[in-house]
Amino acid sequence: MVTTDPYTARAERAVVGEIVEALVDRRRRIAALQAEEAELLHAAQEFALAQRATPTVDRHAPDDITVRSVAAEIGAATRQSDRTVQTRMDDAATLVTRFPATLTALAEGRISRAHAAVIADAGVRVADDHARAAYEAAALAVAERETAGRLRPAARRLADRLDPAPVEDRHRVACRERRVWVADRDDGIAELGLTGPAHLVHGVFDRLTQLAKAIAGNGRRPVADADPAGEIGAIPDGTIPAAVDAASAPTTGTRRLDEIRVDVALDLLLCGHATAEASNDSIPAADAIRARVQITVPMTTLIADGEEPADLTGYGTIDPALAREIAGSTPGWDRLLISPSTGAVLAVDRYHPSREQLRLLRARDEHCRFPGCRQPLPRCDVDHTIAREHDGPTTVTNLAHLCRRHHTLKHHSAWRVRQRADGTLEWTSPGGRVHDDRPARTLVFEPPPF
Repeated sequence: MVTTDPYTARAERAVVGEIVEALVDRRRRIAALQAEEAELLHAAQEFALAQRATPTVDRHAPDDITVRSVAAEIGAATRQSDRTVQTRMDDAATLVTRFPATLTALAEGRISRAHAAVIADAGVRVADDHARAAYEAAALAVAERETAGRLRPAARRLADRLDPAPVEDRHRVACRERRVWVADRDDGIAELGLTGPAHLVHGVFDRLTQLAKAIAGNGRRPVADADPAGEIGAIPDGTIPAAVDAASAPTTGTRRLDEIRVDVALDLLLCGHATAEASNDSIPAADAIRARVQITVPMTTLIADGEEPADLTGYGTIDPALAREIAGSTPGWDRLLISPSTGAVLAVDRYHPSREQLRLLRARDEHCRFPGCRQPLPRCDVDHTIAREHDGPTTVTNLAHLCRRHHTLKHHSAWRVRQRADGTLEWTSPGGRVHDDRPARTLVFEPPPF
């Protein structure tokens, strides 16, 4: 296969290199300014709180009236909502007082503001100071080499691992916050949101996706699983279910997979089913479409009533009792051999070799293996790192999941990749910069969090 190098001359590579270095420098400087902004917002809050003790404050006013006043002054000067400013003051106080190492890393430009927000959001519930410091150190190690999107599940896992409060107690408290809400938008559109147990919410989304693809398949035109513009699946008007035809179908005659998911969800909530006469024959029976979630459970938790928490892929920790309940109703499990020191998946014990490889890869990769990409496995191809036509072996150390976008990038551009024995993919850009992508599970083990 002949590939085209977009940087054909050394001078052109130098130009790209200078641009990249300049952008890295600007982001470092922006991060430092954002750290200064956090300290200023915290100082403003401290000043406002101190004013509550002054005799000039109205004793019948709300307790946070002085904070509201300062937030309003900042908001007016910076053209922001004072409510937004007050929320940012609270966030800044959390960062400055409870996560000082994260603030330092932000000031030095080693992480971004998004990374700092993820670390604080996941770790704020860790009440013990020593445990929180250990969590922060481990999370920062991940943040300095991964995107904020990839940091989020790793940070949750680290917080769950290091929080001394029992996971069952935390889950019980969190469940009290489940809710449904509506937010109005423009042009006759509103948002319906739902917060609930993670395994159920993930299962709902997966079932909606399966039903939506079944409807899309009836149009005899495939749905693009990894379409960069938003999962486009063109559906002729004649196949749109009658229940949504008049109310929610766009006038263009096509619907994206996201749109079909919404139509299916509304049909289920309003009518109790996701079909109408126009599409009954194209959709499998509801009982035939089951939600799919991937949960990793320690063997002692599964068979010996142990208390080590389980892990819901794409989310984080769930409590042992819930994992055992799910395990009791599932038709089968894969047994993983995981390194106790690195967390890397070493083996999966199934008989058929190719199926075993696929199961191991699913457990190891969890998402697309291009740096920063989190496209889920159903939207990815299993790619040979060294191509088959170049005598690349069909082994786990030469296979990895890539979404269609990055699979195409690998084969039709000057990007290059090699896979190390531990499953790390070493990507080299056309400009010569090297980016490592480590298996998701190893992120919380190196350096060791304890």
